Amino acid sequence: MAETDSVNTPTDKKKYWKKWVFENVVSLGLALLLVFMVRSSVVEAFKIPSGSMIPTLLIGDHIFVNKFAYGLKIPFSDLVTDHPVYLIKRDAPRRGDIVVFMYPKEESLYYIKRVIGTPGDTLEIRNKTLIINGKVIQREAIGGPEAQKVFDSIDESKYSANNLELYREKLPEQSHPVLIDKNNLMGENFGPITVPEDSLFVMGDNRDFSNDSRFWGFVPFRNVKGKAMVIWLSLWLNLGDGQVTFRPSRTGTLLH
Repeated sequence: MAETDSVNTPTDKKKYWKKWVFENVVSLGLALLLVFMVRSSVVEAFKIPSGSMIPTLLIGDHIFVNKFAYGLKIPFSDLVTDHPVYLIKRDAPRRGDIVVFMYPKEESLYYIKRVIGTPGDTLEIRNKTLIINGKVIQREAIGGPEAQKVFDSIDESKYSANNLELYREKLPEQSHPVLIDKNNLMGENFGPITVPEDSLFVMGDNRDFSNDSRFWGFVPFRNVKGKAMVIWLSLWLNLGDGQVTFRPSRTGTLLH
């Protein structure tokens, strides 16, 4: 007779279930280990909780961060040593990159900002205009439907659209949008200041509503978790009034 997988006796049933449990627990454990290794060293999901990167990122945007962008890390090394240990280092962050990093003043917190200055750069701001290494960074005004779409997407209780101006700032490496509040004088002038070795100067694209390097200093390279890649979901639940905001058109937006 051909063999079958049937279980006929209590002893057989017990052995079968032990084998089944063992095989599935091992499979699940290996799957979870692979997921956590990928999360630790390759890609990780983050949610945007604040408006400091408006208009590039909105509150409620869910993003994937490329943790392999600046090098291959030993999985879980940041859990053991507080900072990642690299097997292979790649190019350091460049001006214009959007990076997630451990906040230098409280490393249990993660921040996301744009790299504006790299080691050796001298930075200053005059009348809200960025100057890098003595060169004024040009920007052009953005108006029309593109600007209105941004203004419609933000919380009007915090911002007055009448005071906001949208620009495209032209770093040597790339161009990106920035939001300026012409009536907010807090960040009107800053510096000059020189970025030290192994550090970054970062700012939010929402220039007048961003807690960034202008106020607490530089970001050490070792604090950088990775480079923001793409928005995979934009969904915001306002617990204050129970309002749900879903922005399907932002899904798949590449970040640069």
